Amino acid sequence: MKGNSCTDGRNMAVNTSNVYGKISISDSAIAKVAKNAALECYGIVDTVSRRFTDTLSELLKKQSGSRGIKVVTSGDRIFIDVFVIIKYGVSINAVAESLKESVKYRVEKFTGMIVDTVNVNIIGVKL
Repeated sequence: MKGNSCTDGRNMAVNTSNVYGKISISDSAIAKVAKNAALECYGIVDTVSRRFTDTLSELLKKQSGSRGIKVVTSGDRIFIDVFVIIKYGVSINAVAESLKESVKYRVEKFTGMIVDTVNVNIIGVKL
């Protein structure tokens, strides 16, 4: 499968083709899969916005399904940043590695593309 990045004016997507035709997967769809994978990981409390201004803009939008997830596509490669709050008392390193593996696996399985990088950004700790 060979993919390439395109823009539809608002949203990026990864594209691929097979014998049946063209497949286009939006970054927001990828972000929702990544968010679900993140929330299922042990030690993760929630995904959160990167900045306070992001939170305000999400309040004005109807959809905030990908809050705390940033997806960038380049060719057939996917780069993901995850912004999370973790539980107090868990091993940060163990939770971060588990989160990276889970998000990478689920997104690769969903898209059929290669997840190049998953960056975990711990924004806070919940007591």
